[in-house]
Amino acid sequence: MKLYNYFRSSASFRVRIALALKGIPYEYVPVHIARGDHKLPAFGDISVEGLVPVLELDDGTRLTQSMAIIEYLDEVQAQPALLPADALDRARVRALAQIVACEIHPINNLRVLKYLTKELKVEEEPKNTWYRHWVRSGLESFERQLALQAPSTYCHGDTPTLADCCLVPQIFNGQRFNVDFSGLPRTMAAFDACMKHPAFQKAQPSACPDAEA
Repeated sequence: MKLYNYFRSSASFRVRIALALKGIPYEYVPVHIARGDHKLPAFGDISVEGLVPVLELDDGTRLTQSMAIIEYLDEVQAQPALLPADALDRARVRALAQIVACEIHPINNLRVLKYLTKELKVEEEPKNTWYRHWVRSGLESFERQLALQAPSTYCHGDTPTLADCCLVPQIFNGQRFNVDFSGLPRTMAAFDACMKHPAFQKAQPSACPDAEA
């Protein structure tokens, strides 16, 4: 397998976590989206969407969109499972994951932030205020959802799930923008538990071959 990704991309980070949790080896192919490498014709031949991550299977089939990639991996290699066996629990885990992937991330990813500054001429600090607001608002919803569930080590239960794969990259990115994480005890406890897990440590941006100093 090949994973076309960018070390700081939270969507790429999600897939790296899933691959590490499942112990699936892959070739790391860097695509530096901050420099615009994803807009080059060569990458356009790989991804019609022009986005990372892209997972290329051994037969050359290419999969896009982090959530679809992770669920594919969970279906073809069942253990360790990233979605619970119970249908209701699966719905809860997907809901947590989608708070990050569908509510927070889309309005705060790199191309949106660049559009704010380059096209709409938003200054740096107002742009950062925008980012912090939407991350904080989304994580408050995440925390309220966790509060409805029984206490657990991770976001749901005592093993990492799809929800943890989504939460950890969002916290990493939020840290870069000085998001306020106070008053989110369940959320941050799950994050701390994840960061003690070897798979999350292996997948983090600083461990990537293209990580910048």
